[in-house]
Amino acid sequence: MSDLKGAIELLQTATDVTLLAHVNPDADALGSALGLGLALHRRGATVRVSFSSPDEVPETLLPLDYANLLVPASEVPEVAPLVIALDTGSVARLGKLGDRVANTIAAGGQVLVVDHHASNTYYGTHHVVNEHAVATAALVAELLDAMGVELDFELASCVYAGLVTDSGSFRRATPETHQLAARLLEAGVDPDKTARSLMEAHPFAFLPMLAAVLGRTKLDTSAAGGRGVVYTYVTLADAADVRAEEVESVVDIVRTTQEAEVAVVFKEIEPLSWSVSLRSVSDVDVQEVAVALGGGGHRRAAGYVAEGPVEPLIETLLATLSR
Repeated sequence: MSDLKGAIELLQTATDVTLLAHVNPDADALGSALGLGLALHRRGATVRVSFSSPDEVPETLLPLDYANLLVPASEVPEVAPLVIALDTGSVARLGKLGDRVANTIAAGGQVLVVDHHASNTYYGTHHVVNEHAVATAALVAELLDAMGVELDFELASCVYAGLVTDSGSFRRATPETHQLAARLLEAGVDPDKTARSLMEAHPFAFLPMLAAVLGRTKLDTSAAGGRGVVYTYVTLADAADVRAEEVESVVDIVRTTQEAEVAVVFKEIEPLSWSVSLRSVSDVDVQEVAVALGGGGHRRAAGYVAEGPVEPLIETLLATLSR
């Protein structure tokens, strides 16, 4: 259902563009938005990039905003001629900015969805959606190529950020992924420096936070049909002295548990409101689980939002995984 030709026509004639990433944006969502936004800004369009929450831009992703395109959610217009939603499978994932989609369409504007989630609900007027793409950033690179835009260092940095993170440091890469990565390195991207700043460098406060969170980790070897589930949660108090990046990285440590097919981290984003990250090794389709609980994602990486005390929410998740 992707319409690359229609998307290119929109982009080449755009004069005012609002690019939106999902809530709690990662490197793929924000790198994709900033990269495509930068290309449109250079063409003379008025461009703004935003997301609904949290209020602060992830510190590790700020260097990707080469043209100062990021604006707070409060400055996003209610209606825009063109809204582009990136790496966002449904309107709900846009949070409080989701109403810009319906508002824009109702006013006769266009909404372009660029995404690689199999659970995408096709909520725009135009779509470039490919669940087989390793990252939304790879689709942005395809759009830039079709527009005749050269991938210079700044654009390459934005694309590479999404590519390296969503491919799991290239563990889930395809031959095409490596071919694109080679082009980005040729444009001047430093792979070691980029990977360290995005995924490895943490402030000292990360260590005591991690100790507390891992200290309450539990393993249920009978869950998920006997494949095993490892899970924990991060409270607002746990996260008080660390960045959002540190909280998001917890699941990558929990998922190293050898006895578990599925890893789960509940992250408190507001009192008794949780963003839940699901990861699987190979056998369990966590996207199906996330969709059943109101979320979405990929076969091996998905998530959803849940409300209430964490213990009953964990019980609900384990029951869903056992169906």
